[in-house]
Amino acid sequence: MGNATAENTSLCSIDHTIHQTLAPVVYVAVLVVGFPANCLSLYFGYLQIKARNELGVYLCNLTVADLFYICSLPFWLQYVLQHDNWSHGDLSCKVCGILLYENIYISVGFLCCISIDRYLAVAHPFRFHQFRTLKAAVAVSVLIWVKELLTSVYFFLHKEVVEDGDRHRVCFEHYPLEPRQRGINHYRFLVGFLFPLCLLLASYRGILRAVRRSHGTQKSRKDQIQRLVLSTVVIFLACFLPYHALLLVRSLWEASCQFARAIFNAYHFSLLLTSFNCVADPVLYCFVSESTHRDLGRLRGACLAFLACAGGGRAREAYPLGAADASGKSDEPELLTRLHSTFQTPNSPGAGGSPAGGLA
Repeated sequence: MGNATAENTSLCSIDHTIHQTLAPVVYVAVLVVGFPANCLSLYFGYLQIKARNELGVYLCNLTVADLFYICSLPFWLQYVLQHDNWSHGDLSCKVCGILLYENIYISVGFLCCISIDRYLAVAHPFRFHQFRTLKAAVAVSVLIWVKELLTSVYFFLHKEVVEDGDRHRVCFEHYPLEPRQRGINHYRFLVGFLFPLCLLLASYRGILRAVRRSHGTQKSRKDQIQRLVLSTVVIFLACFLPYHALLLVRSLWEASCQFARAIFNAYHFSLLLTSFNCVADPVLYCFVSESTHRDLGRLRGACLAFLACAGGGRAREAYPLGAADASGKSDEPELLTRLHSTFQTPNSPGAGGSPAGGLA
């Protein structure tokens, strides 16, 4: 590419040290932790769908998007270890870049869907029941995927492997920003991030208000719900706010190599933060649920029984049948019953109308 034109050359020469030091650590950590965690999350989401729970549809779609991104990490790991020199073709760069960036907005979309569904379940359990069905969840999921796939067409129309000032073939990196990128970045900030964030905050504000107005709810239960709600917002903001704030700054003011160099490390650190969403999603929306704990216990019991079947049922003694489900009936108020029912499993004790005893 020695005779590259200005059209396919990134003009700035920038120190990419952050890619050779911090990025490999983050990518390896997300691969090692995120892949098995999301596989388990996919299994638990399947159980929710089997129980006719629409939240399982959103959870499975969220997990699939995370797994797609995780599958692209080996390519990005190779890229940064080769000092930001893309050794594959332009098409593979576009696919990996789309998996990286679109995962952000698919995740944002389904997190927003989950927050709205929870709000309707707690504050309006009967009024909007038609929006809390499997069919409605599938329709919304299809719309989110179609929207993001159509957006990704934009990236296929332009060359994304370019040559920087050090003659490296960089992927999805243009410094300074090209004029064509500013419009799509404004769209990503306003439509892909800010609007869903407003919906998420409004939904969780409504959940907290409904919980606080509930008479008879134990203070420990109220605190538990509030911690879950606030932790969701904090993780959302921690993973996505820094990146989109700096994306907006770049789109508004980046016009020179000097500015690009000044903001490069902060921008790419914020981009690395978005990767942790792949680890936070299954932890936040799956493993905090007591119904999930029961399913995990059943899975563990089945594995122990399989491994120790020749030992005379040792696993059955260590994990007796029904121990995870012996919760009995609960005296919790109707508000918590509705909140718990958002994450019922097929065999949970709450499936017949009594509270499940866990928070989703």
